[in-house]
Amino acid sequence: MTEGTLSYTADDIQVLEGLEAVRKRPGMYIGSTDVRGLHHLVFEVVDNSIDEALAGICDRIEVIIHADSSVTVRDNGRGIPVGINKATGKSTLEVVHTVLHAGGKFGGSSYKVASGLHGVGVSAVNALSRWLEVDVVYDGRHYSQRYERGHPVTEVIDHGPAKGHGSTTHFLPDSEILHTLDFKFKVLGQRFQEMAFLTAGLTIHTRDERDGSEATYYFEGGIRSFVRYLNRMRKPLHDTLYIEGDVEGTHIEVALQYTDTYTETVFSFANNINTVDGGTHLTGFRSALTRSLNDYARRTSLLKKEEENFAGDDVREGLTAVVSVKLSDPQFESQTKAKLGNAELTAQVANLCTEAIGKWLEQNPRDAAGIIRKSLTAARARAAARQARELVVRKSALESNTLPGKLADCSERSAKRSELFIVEGDSAGGSAKQGRDRRFQAILPLRGKILNIEKARLDAALKSNEIKSLVQALGCGIGDAFSIDGLRYNKVVIMTDADVDGAHITTLLLTFFYRFMEPLINNGRLYLAKPPLYKLTQGKQVQYAYSEQEKDALVARMGRSVGIQRYKGLGEMNPEQLWETTMDPDRRIILQMTVEDAASADQTFEMLMGSEVPPRRKFIQTHAKEVQNLDI
Repeated sequence: MTEGTLSYTADDIQVLEGLEAVRKRPGMYIGSTDVRGLHHLVFEVVDNSIDEALAGICDRIEVIIHADSSVTVRDNGRGIPVGINKATGKSTLEVVHTVLHAGGKFGGSSYKVASGLHGVGVSAVNALSRWLEVDVVYDGRHYSQRYERGHPVTEVIDHGPAKGHGSTTHFLPDSEILHTLDFKFKVLGQRFQEMAFLTAGLTIHTRDERDGSEATYYFEGGIRSFVRYLNRMRKPLHDTLYIEGDVEGTHIEVALQYTDTYTETVFSFANNINTVDGGTHLTGFRSALTRSLNDYARRTSLLKKEEENFAGDDVREGLTAVVSVKLSDPQFESQTKAKLGNAELTAQVANLCTEAIGKWLEQNPRDAAGIIRKSLTAARARAAARQARELVVRKSALESNTLPGKLADCSERSAKRSELFIVEGDSAGGSAKQGRDRRFQAILPLRGKILNIEKARLDAALKSNEIKSLVQALGCGIGDAFSIDGLRYNKVVIMTDADVDGAHITTLLLTFFYRFMEPLINNGRLYLAKPPLYKLTQGKQVQYAYSEQEKDALVARMGRSVGIQRYKGLGEMNPEQLWETTMDPDRRIILQMTVEDAASADQTFEMLMGSEVPPRRKFIQTHAKEVQNLDI
């Protein structure tokens, strides 16, 4: 553990404003009141412990999900000060938990860097909890206080001398505000793993008392380990390049490695906060990478005089990188901290990375030549893709007579009131066309399985007639030319057979949308239809079952002489049945597709659809017993 200072007193706490609005407008502070907001409460508390790790004091954090849906976060940091705060006349422990924007991160020297920079973390969690109990060991003594819905219900209690130092927060989210208290152990674990990658030497242990799940995260290699983890299902082209340095008080770390894939996987962080929308630190890294590779390619004549410089997209094909900066005064665009805005970071990161990448290229000419060749291929493919995309887009006009011939469009002209069903084959397409409501439902049948996008560039994808039909029908472009404003339908619904081939086609389509039309998913426009697996009849009574369990329950309830028909394909249903079970908005079941965690999604698609066989085999062997609806 790095040696840090234990100098952290009541006078380090500054109060900026009150806590009145948190319960009235929780979304402003935790993003939402659904399961994402629920997890955000935990992250806010853990962020405070991470700050102690960044200060060089804490090297272990424990997170426990209890059976009653309460959560305990424990660390061995300095402990929260308990002395009287001059600005309020109250115990600092109470101020930190009951006053918004009260913390040791505003203008003081207690934290050189911190992730909970807006100071709303633990006070917002307290305000949105039915109850919260905090225990601290500070300056050789044990103290505690209890709060209910943000208000203290006890004084700060001094329990006497104690060894060590640290804080323990135990809280129960308020079900009057949060729509769910169902914590997802895997979702929490993904974030904790990320935190451990970004703080080398920190151990995060998490335990779920509801089912006994347990995990420990510790990575001595820091972000180098992160890059190796991200590339564990890919074929690397060289050893990981690690860059580290301090520039004008900013600590900068970058780890990067090229693989034989066609996709870019880059994550950026500021004080361990995942800046999902990037920012100035990411801009600095990208500009340094592009400039360094262009300079090296020109200097070594790998890029000819008549050839254009590489564009940023060219040099980032197949790149996996993690950019992490730690600074004392980060400027985020909002409380969700999705984008870093410090202007000085662009030059700081660019200067450090330009020098380091240039030196590495000179010292590793064989690897450098491989990266340049890959960039050259990407540049040529980009030019071909641009021509192919322009051709597809030109053909994709607004009038229906220029849309794909196989598309059965709806009469509704407003995108807000229309939906597109993507179905497999002419048989299902025929039933869907007859069974739909022609006013607002369009049908696009696809022939066979579309191209595996995980193994193809955009220019190759746009040679596929099925993909061209998809792009033309949707009307929103593709790749870097995608615009959600051009989407011709409010809902895009994948409707495939409930068999192995249907599942494969669904995976191919999801891979396509994730790689080339991700905003479609992020904006909540992509859905998956859930057709029934069984039709049960008893006399004139007809019931549909969407799972094995539902079928067994219906059979038990209906009694004897139940006719059971297993649907293997949508084409087995007549149009009326398909409408009633799968397309009628009042009765159907459709699942909205989301990408909760970018790294996890990226790994899943790479594992299922990529070129490396061993990870896929391991996945199949691991999950074989979980398979449902297997056709043999």
